[in-house]
Amino acid sequence: MNPGSSQSRYDVVVVGGGHNGLVAAAYLAREGLSVLVLERLDHTGGAAVSATAFAGLPTRLSRYSYLVSLMPEPLMADLQLDITLSSRRYASFTPTLRDGRAGGLLVERHEREATRASFAELTGSDDEYEAWREFYADVAELSHVVAPTLLQPLPTDRELRARIDPGIWRDLVERPLGEAVERRFRDDTVRGVVATDGLIGTFASMHDPSLAQNRCFLYHLLGNGTGEWRVPVGGMGSVTGVLEKAALTAGAEILTEAGVSAIRSDPSGAAGGGPAEVDWTSSDGSRHTVEAGTVLANVAPWVLRILLGDDADPETKPVGAQLKINLLLDRLPRLRSGVDPAVAFAGTLHLGEDYSQLEAAHADAADGRVPGTMPGEVYCHSLTDPSILGDVPAGTHTLTYFGLHTPATLFDADPEGAKALAVERAIASLDQHLVEPLASCIARDADGNPCVEAKIPQDVERDLAMPGGHIFHGDLDWPWASSRARLETPAQRWGVQTDRDGVLLCGSGARRGGAVSGLGGHNAAQAVLEAR
Repeated sequence: MNPGSSQSRYDVVVVGGGHNGLVAAAYLAREGLSVLVLERLDHTGGAAVSATAFAGLPTRLSRYSYLVSLMPEPLMADLQLDITLSSRRYASFTPTLRDGRAGGLLVERHEREATRASFAELTGSDDEYEAWREFYADVAELSHVVAPTLLQPLPTDRELRARIDPGIWRDLVERPLGEAVERRFRDDTVRGVVATDGLIGTFASMHDPSLAQNRCFLYHLLGNGTGEWRVPVGGMGSVTGVLEKAALTAGAEILTEAGVSAIRSDPSGAAGGGPAEVDWTSSDGSRHTVEAGTVLANVAPWVLRILLGDDADPETKPVGAQLKINLLLDRLPRLRSGVDPAVAFAGTLHLGEDYSQLEAAHADAADGRVPGTMPGEVYCHSLTDPSILGDVPAGTHTLTYFGLHTPATLFDADPEGAKALAVERAIASLDQHLVEPLASCIARDADGNPCVEAKIPQDVERDLAMPGGHIFHGDLDWPWASSRARLETPAQRWGVQTDRDGVLLCGSGARRGGAVSGLGGHNAAQAVLEAR
């Protein structure tokens, strides 16, 4: 880490070295702008990092973010990113217990006869599978229209609505998603598998009038027009690594262990009131100030307000809603259904996510209780990318659990106690489908401790400065503008504006932020370039 920046003024200062900040820095430095990236941690990447989480073991886990869908292929080509994103062999498997019989719903990545047969065995006919195919064809129609606009100035809802079937627009954009799910599907498990994409990191009922679940659903099915979630080979840190290289190669300057404490910008904007100023402190305690023609804030909007001088407002602080558990196993556990574990764990394994279970879990959490039946999803990334394992015994695998409906408020009173209960219930939701308890498969680290790492929203906030541990920096917004919105400035047209003209959002809190996409960084960079 350099003790200070190489100059006192930059065209652009990026606050936060997460993946979006690196994308913005790479685009702007390529155009000849002087760019400084300031990151408070001792490494870049934010949530998009790999780490050795267990003592004495070489396996590198994607510790926070873990899959890539939304990053547009043209962006990767623009920046010449040498990233390999591998497709998972199967899309999902949902183990079931009905009338004492263990079974499950298998969905192939490219659906063929095995998927149809699995639907028929579970539901008793082909009706649900036909409804499934029709529903996702409708989702694809919307995605094919919206996805190409993500790297362009914001379209309006009126422009997009004119290009999409009115029924599809109504079901996915205008009415609570639960209405369409309940109307189109009859089976509780099938309904739940559809619904889960609307609830990842989003605490909402499927009938929430805010439509937060609809927006979350769209982002999870939108990526590159297909919505496929792929595994970054080498772990999520490989994504950060190539982005950092792109930024440095283009000429950007990156300082780690540089904690920003204040941003000063005239409310009329840097253009009218002179350069903005950014205060930061290095690891040795020395304080620094740099001037910036434009500041790009790769932090949550709630944090940005504090850096600009406002008081922290607990009423508007985001509330994250997820439980992340990273595990290392000596072997994959066997399932009661008899399905090959290498098949069941190859995609997304759904647990406690029947539609009725999702709604019951939301009701529990809304009343302040850790859900009695924990809904969550399990991924085994090492089946797709064994390179992350390192030199470990044969049969070793990673396992990642992502739990739903666990808002930060559940853990406020007793963080460790509530976390322990949530982890216990998450593992129990898997154990009921296993021949052997998961505990018998968990590896131990060099100190003899079980290889289990759990992160609740409070941990995410502490580690990454994401307020409330909210993985999207706040509720997602539609990736388009209202037809009544003001789109007069470059920042408004690209969805990155704040109330300071010289300060733009470039992270997940931007209009089209959320997930590992690079969209916030790309769009902020384009707004800066358009304004020059």
